[in-house]
Amino acid sequence: MAARTTRLDLARPTLDDVDALHAIYADPLVWTHFPSLRFTQREQTERMVARWVAAWQEHGLGQRLLRAPGGDLLGHAGCEVRDDTFVNLGYRLAPLAHGRGLATEAALADVAEARDRRPDLPVVAYLVAHNHASARVATKVGLTLRHSAPDVGNPDPGVVRHVYADRELTDAELAATLR
Repeated sequence: MAARTTRLDLARPTLDDVDALHAIYADPLVWTHFPSLRFTQREQTERMVARWVAAWQEHGLGQRLLRAPGGDLLGHAGCEVRDDTFVNLGYRLAPLAHGRGLATEAALADVAEARDRRPDLPVVAYLVAHNHASARVATKVGLTLRHSAPDVGNPDPGVVRHVYADRELTDAELAATLR
């Protein structure tokens, strides 16, 4: 099912999208805030897209590809149900799409859909504290900083994780975001 925002076509991913997504996920400029997560193998992207396809099939929510109407892939954004405990908002854009408000535009549509389909679950975005652009998107879509602590398991022990949510989180919901 495709959707539109003012400037974007939003579509569910398919395995045909792996190569275009891999170009984004392998780009070091996309990973300046968390370089160790950059994909180096196409198979990583293929597994990720397969998970996204399964999320749509299981929950009716997931990541959507972002394209300018009739244009190239700019990135993705979406909400995925995690552990039937919270809905995770995620977004990643190609460098040419940074700073144009596109992540916010897509995330607003995604959060609205998540709230409509799963109002029982909090919408959460977790990110590293030094990713200020991502924090601005989370705030603009109505999420509030709810937790800040060292990012356990991060290869850089000085990194702090921020958890934003659309409501107060229970201890179980917060614990699920920290796994």
